[in-house]
Amino acid sequence: MPLKWIVLLVLSFPAVEIVGLFWLAAQIGWWVMVWLVIAGIAGLALIRFERAAWSMRLLSTLQSGTHAGASLFASGRVLLAGGLLLFPGFISDILAVVLLLLPGTSFKRRASVPRAANDDVLEGEYRRERDDNGRLP
Repeated sequence: MPLKWIVLLVLSFPAVEIVGLFWLAAQIGWWVMVWLVIAGIAGLALIRFERAAWSMRLLSTLQSGTHAGASLFASGRVLLAGGLLLFPGFISDILAVVLLLLPGTSFKRRASVPRAANDDVLEGEYRRERDDNGRLP
């Protein structure tokens, strides 16, 4: 029974958006069209930016040794918000803004790279060598 309600909710979402748009257009007039154009441009910009940035974000996450799930979740969240902004309607725009304002994930597990207790200290031996003129640098 719950699956039937979920399917009904997903299928009725566009109808609710259309009714909401007509109601809001009756209230505020042509500003609805301005809102939809701005939201569409913002959604397209989010998707284009994230398409270009997701690989670098994932690479940076993997190089730092943190869990890649956080990076993938953040990229997916931005792509979903961009898609919701492209979808005409105010409910989807509100959902997109909520997705963008959610704080990041807390996946902070390290990879299997052992770390020292104090990563700021470099230990080792060194010696100063003389240059061609016999001077120390």
